[in-house]
Amino acid sequence: MNLLRKILFPFAILYGFVTGIRNLLFDKGILKSYSFDIPIIAVGNLSVGGTGKTPQIEYLIRLLSPNYKVATLSRGYKRKSEGFILADSTSNATIIGDEPFQFYKKFNNIQVAVDADRKNGIEQLLSQSIKPDVILLDDAFQHRRVKAGFYILLTSYGDLYSDDFLLPTGNLRESRSGVQRANMIIVTKCPINLTLEEQNKIKRFLLCRNDKAKNQELYLSYIDYDDFVYSENQKIPVSEIKSKSKLLVAGIAKPEPFFNYLENKDDSFMTFPDHHNFTEKDIVSIQNQAKDNVIITTEKDYVRLKDKITNKQLYYLPIKSSFFEDGDYFEKSILEYLKKSKLQNR
Repeated sequence: MNLLRKILFPFAILYGFVTGIRNLLFDKGILKSYSFDIPIIAVGNLSVGGTGKTPQIEYLIRLLSPNYKVATLSRGYKRKSEGFILADSTSNATIIGDEPFQFYKKFNNIQVAVDADRKNGIEQLLSQSIKPDVILLDDAFQHRRVKAGFYILLTSYGDLYSDDFLLPTGNLRESRSGVQRANMIIVTKCPINLTLEEQNKIKRFLLCRNDKAKNQELYLSYIDYDDFVYSENQKIPVSEIKSKSKLLVAGIAKPEPFFNYLENKDDSFMTFPDHHNFTEKDIVSIQNQAKDNVIITTEKDYVRLKDKITNKQLYYLPIKSSFFEDGDYFEKSILEYLKKSKLQNR
């Protein structure tokens, strides 16, 4: 914790008081939460950024879309538009945000919507001629106006919520007690070689600090990288690209694992803020740094860069969330929630 964050400690106490009062008002029903007669799964976190919400939403899409009409609803962070928008062929990252646009381009059998007002967004989705069977709320753990049927809380292996503190001293959006609203906790971005003993140690540590632990499920996951990097019309094996001199570009919260996975000693690197809007000046700087080398970026950054840098030079590396030994139990829990919700809403 740096000195400035320590100095701001009194503001963290005030912030915690304000968010605590807000949560109490929702818990007591003084501030109204709205429920809907449709399965709604909210994926979020207690901390700001970098917990792997996008690959977790994509995991759920892959799991559910073969048998259910799936819709995702995000706020569309940093988009240059307002209100409810349902993605279509005219959409781009500027209009709906980079992560929703990634969902739209990647999965052609789902509905992708954005609305900062999640209640209105759900109502708009349910008014469409094709109504979803299930709605996935992206980054909505603190959006208390909507009461989801199932809450998945993500916490990063390298930055567990239990070791963190409230903003601005730490990175927590609300008190650690907020974990009690979760039906399920997933520790994300674990090292792929994490031993079973280390996995169980993390589980014991988190569960002993949570009063509601007996009613919650806890899973550990890791980031699984694709075997290829892709441009708009071709792909290159990662094993080949690792040996090439290249420029690695990332505008995500925690780019180090991405860099570490692909880098060699001859590579160069450029980092930008999360959800960065690449300007003409940025593009010139990237091209000057790359020269004739290929440029590899993240999938999220690619949707904002692909129309600004030639496809012959720009590639992206897809990632996905994978579980250790208990992925089948995770999937079973989600599917059982949908079945139970369907029976209740008949």
